[in-house]
Amino acid sequence: MKTEEIIREVPKVLLHDHLDGGLRPSTIIEIAKEINYDKLPTDDPGELAEWFHRGANKGNLVEFLQGFEHTVAVMQTKESLERVAYEMMEDMKNDGVCYVETRFAPVLHLQNGLHYEDVVDSVLKGLERGKNDFGVGYGLILCAMRNMTNSLEIAELAANFRSRGVVGFDLAGEEGGYPPKDHLDAFQFIKRVNFNITIHAGEAFGKESIWQAIQYCGAHRIGHATRLTEDIVFDSNGEIIALGELAQYILDHRLPLEICLLSNVHTGAIDKLENHPFIKLFRKKFRVFLNTDDRLMSDTTLTKEYLIAQETFGITLDDIEKLNINAMKSAFIHYEERLHYIYNVIKPGYQKMREKLLSLQNV
Repeated sequence: MKTEEIIREVPKVLLHDHLDGGLRPSTIIEIAKEINYDKLPTDDPGELAEWFHRGANKGNLVEFLQGFEHTVAVMQTKESLERVAYEMMEDMKNDGVCYVETRFAPVLHLQNGLHYEDVVDSVLKGLERGKNDFGVGYGLILCAMRNMTNSLEIAELAANFRSRGVVGFDLAGEEGGYPPKDHLDAFQFIKRVNFNITIHAGEAFGKESIWQAIQYCGAHRIGHATRLTEDIVFDSNGEIIALGELAQYILDHRLPLEICLLSNVHTGAIDKLENHPFIKLFRKKFRVFLNTDDRLMSDTTLTKEYLIAQETFGITLDDIEKLNINAMKSAFIHYEERLHYIYNVIKPGYQKMREKLLSLQNV
């Protein structure tokens, strides 16, 4: 079996995936025609996919985010929101993902008169229908935007839907000039109602952003955290020899880091894949795991992210299993559900693959 086939077949867990960053190009074109949206650069699916990828691969976060103008534009009706969520679940099934937490910002989907509740309800309908049809588990994370002042509203919205499939609250968008502590009221509310927090931090801004996300805002997970290297001392061979107080705290408290390899190159968080700190953090036993971030923009899948890690850093099938167990331990669903996936889905899935590979060797 090819390595790519093996990785696609084994069960995987995806916790950092943007719903509006993973649309199928053909779906964008179809919906655009239905709603008379005429700003797309092309109506050829292959060319459109290439356009998104080319636009995202500019090396800075601000330009990376520009493609979202088009994806968000075709996600302004109940029907389109449900469709995009449902298709995402099918894409997860085809990629061997057994559990996914997808996220989006409801505030960006009100242009045609929908209310927050309509938006979240429509996405949840699509996810639930996808779960029933494809057998993939899900959780939905609602994002507040760093440059907007309505984060408390989104936090309250997330809590209101927690019994329906919303599992957490996130802060997303451009980091520079918009520190997490500007949204303290939202995070204090989420903590008071015993809910889950993940925050984009340490992607386009330094370790201070990560520190604020944890110590001011109470983040349970950190999205990206690439700049945590600023709090780590490396020797001349690039090996970790000392941790600063923040990095040591994250390691000691098993704070999960949502690593996105390709995206970090495309946004300029790192200059090239070989320099990504992922493998050093993994070898040092930080709670890390791989994610897609924006599948359309980065032309990626979770299989591709793990394949790239295998090709670049030499991770093994055992490592891939460990990384996905790390992810499942870090999911925002109940403890009993996490155990179910680990012991009834993930571990048996990797054992089955080992047996399959062994039998192929003996043929």
